[in-house]
Amino acid sequence: MTPLVEELREILDQGQRSKDKKLAGFCSRLLEIYPALWLFVTEEGVEPTNNQGERVLRHAVLWRRKSFGCRSAEGCRFVERILTAVQTRRLQKLPVLEFLKETIKAYRSHQPGPRLIPE
Repeated sequence: MTPLVEELREILDQGQRSKDKKLAGFCSRLLEIYPALWLFVTEEGVEPTNNQGERVLRHAVLWRRKSFGCRSAEGCRFVERILTAVQTRRLQKLPVLEFLKETIKAYRSHQPGPRLIPE
């Protein structure tokens, strides 16, 4: 991969010096994150796609399509928080409803809520 990484770097360096502002800006933005583009090559377990991220967001996308979004800033804030909590617990293979129950119980008793991410 090293020759390809170096070749693309040279192309982006040339593009960054282009007179075309859109091209130069695009190449500059890519160069800012260039090392991150190649993490899948150097780090074990990093996939070259964003499939995992898309799978995590799938429930939110389906909810938005069915409900046509939310009508207020407060409603949007609730949705983003509840969907984050649900997906996080699912990924941890931990019970979602138990977490929500404990959260509501803590709120009603003016106590700190349970941690979404265990220590």
